[in-house]
Amino acid sequence: MTLRALALAAAACFAVPLMPLTAYGQDEAAPAPTEEVAETPAAVEPAAEPEAAEPEAEEPGDGTNEQYEALVEGYNAVDDDGNPVDVSEAFDFFTVSMLWTVIAAAMVFIMHLGFATLEAGLCQKKNVVNVLFKNVFIICIGLLTYAFVGFNTHYPGDFNGFLSIGGPIGDLNDGNGKTWAYGGLALAMTGYGDFIFQAMFAATAATIVSGAVAERVKLPSFMIFATILVAIGYTVAGSWHWGGGFLSALEVPFKDFAGSTVVHGFGGAAALACVLLLGARRGKYTKDGIKPIIGHSMPLATIGVFLLFFGWFGFNGGSVLSADPGPLGLVFTTTALAAAAGGFTSILTSWVVLKKPDLSMALNGILAGLVSITAAADVVSVMSAMIAGGIGGILVVFSILFFDKIKIDDPVGAISVHGVCGIWGTLAVAVFGGSDFSFVSQLIGIVCVYGFAFIFSLVVFGILKVTLGVRVDAQEEEEGLDVTEHGSPAYSDGHS
Repeated sequence: MTLRALALAAAACFAVPLMPLTAYGQDEAAPAPTEEVAETPAAVEPAAEPEAAEPEAEEPGDGTNEQYEALVEGYNAVDDDGNPVDVSEAFDFFTVSMLWTVIAAAMVFIMHLGFATLEAGLCQKKNVVNVLFKNVFIICIGLLTYAFVGFNTHYPGDFNGFLSIGGPIGDLNDGNGKTWAYGGLALAMTGYGDFIFQAMFAATAATIVSGAVAERVKLPSFMIFATILVAIGYTVAGSWHWGGGFLSALEVPFKDFAGSTVVHGFGGAAALACVLLLGARRGKYTKDGIKPIIGHSMPLATIGVFLLFFGWFGFNGGSVLSADPGPLGLVFTTTALAAAAGGFTSILTSWVVLKKPDLSMALNGILAGLVSITAAADVVSVMSAMIAGGIGGILVVFSILFFDKIKIDDPVGAISVHGVCGIWGTLAVAVFGGSDFSFVSQLIGIVCVYGFAFIFSLVVFGILKVTLGVRVDAQEEEEGLDVTEHGSPAYSDGHS
């Protein structure tokens, strides 16, 4: 991209607030913090003639409707008096929204590097290559399966509300796929923009499982499980909400803005099922109590969390589905404040409970705050965001200690961060979001998605356990998976 093009894009960004269009990418214009803005990733069937948002108090002759209709029809139209209609500002908004969408997709991609470094840092040195290899595989298979079957399963269009397995994506620029007509004001992006943003989400569920089963899972079995989970499990559950399924058709629709339940909760429930079948790492729980297995690099883990924090601005911010400045600014702010509150309360809580300032708890507290705000980032006030994130930071400390107490071994705290805090974040919509949301609907969504993820994973991972096996033998676990499965240590000294 030339410097001149970058300058034009930047100018368009600053011009957005001055545009005469009354609503961009939402159902309502300039929503207050307690109003619903846009549900995340809701791909739509391309429509020949999408309806334009009607301005509430349109001044005569401001050209808003004419601009939109002209843009849909090919940027070449005249008004009722035969004068040419200027659609440049509407076109600029569509262009800036598409640019923001692909930037947000790239930020979500960076989250996979964050997961890789976090998991590697919290595991032993002898298993780092194995952890990194799994993360490399997950992003590759996630993108490929999402193109082959995932996208059209996630967003099947008209279906029975429960299940519709789709096929490959095809040409998403065909027809209206590259114009406003693809999604109208609620989805200001092209078909390919929609696909790549959603594709970056898809592999997250399997990445969550990767950390929970680290240091003792057989690599081929995990690769098969991750492929099936991303291609079928995640996309089917997601279609119930974002694909127009039964959760979106409840009397008071289930609300999950960017995926506290549909992404993070799904991954946390799947991780719990796998850990129960896999068992704890050898030597973790002894007759004398819990033996801590310390991660080999807290600097790596810290880098991972900051990468995830950064990427979450794309994860939540991109879920506005346009560059509408009102909700975009709110979502960035609630996301940042919830993360900070989660980190702060986890520091205080762990210091009181453990009698020392624990860095790993602080890192998981930041992530807990992020998961806790993900369902409600577009509908809560900044104060509510801080409260929601702060509660998440407290919950994650006690959850990690609880799972250790009942001998469920999760090396990175993924079940607590994504599973437990995913539940809280989804319920927080009803607690802080106002009367537009229902506690019952939120609970129905949690039970359905978590229950499906747990049972689906239990069945798939269970079949793998009785056929291929899912756990390495004792000698391999003792030597480390880097050498036994990959033939190469992460570090030249080879120490564990």
